[in-house]
Amino acid sequence: MNAQTTTEAPITELTPPTLPSSPAPARIPLRRIVAVELRKSFDTRAGRWLLASVGLTAVLTSGAVIAFAPDDDFTYSTFTTTIVFPMSVILPIIAALAVTAEWSQRSGLTTFTVVPDRGRIMLGKAIALVAVALPAAVVAFVVGAGGNVLASSISGTDTVWDQSLGAGPYVLLSLALSLAMGFVCGTLIRNSAGAIVAFFVFSFVIPPLLGLLALTQDWFRDLQPWVDLDFQLAALLKGSFDAEQWSQLAATSGLWLVLPLVVGMWTLVRSEVK
Repeated sequence: MNAQTTTEAPITELTPPTLPSSPAPARIPLRRIVAVELRKSFDTRAGRWLLASVGLTAVLTSGAVIAFAPDDDFTYSTFTTTIVFPMSVILPIIAALAVTAEWSQRSGLTTFTVVPDRGRIMLGKAIALVAVALPAAVVAFVVGAGGNVLASSISGTDTVWDQSLGAGPYVLLSLALSLAMGFVCGTLIRNSAGAIVAFFVFSFVIPPLLGLLALTQDWFRDLQPWVDLDFQLAALLKGSFDAEQWSQLAATSGLWLVLPLVVGMWTLVRSEVK
């Protein structure tokens, strides 16, 4: 009986087919984030009304100056500085609502999933808000010029152009810092109602207290320009800062804007989005 020998074929190791690697998704550019945040600020009814109120209040303020101010106050600077005041209230409210939208409207989960870097989202919001301050400053100068001409023609007095175009950067900086107040309040609190209340306390409660302290306490009178941001914002509308005033503006901005913003950003990037 012959023994049969069987030979087994060698087992070859099978390698899985290689799939083509998909390219990593491109990073969303900052300009697109800015465009989206700018559109989000005004695609609601409240946002559109707030934007429209910037121009509306400028016209109404000019009318109030013509109706109630004495003829001696009919100057270009009177109209522009009076128009800037309501703008410095409306624009921070827009900023606070823009920052708190991700938490108040519960869109943060979608936003931070598309762009996980929360710092880039906040930077996009900040740039979009500064882009709003520039046309607001232009509106103040244009409407103020029209009000000045109309007032002089009604009263029969000479038109006084006591404010040059060089004051434009100062007005723009004042509006930008006012915007930053609302931005900081929104970053710290991340609730629309709470941020707006905090802004009103910051703008209309603390400055009068600091002013009263400067009037009654001699030791605080020289210290006020270094700690009162509202004092510096009013001085900006007069223009022509010297070196000491720029230092005072930097000190007050660091105290009331930069430090709270750092704290707010530190808590924002660590907060849970629901």
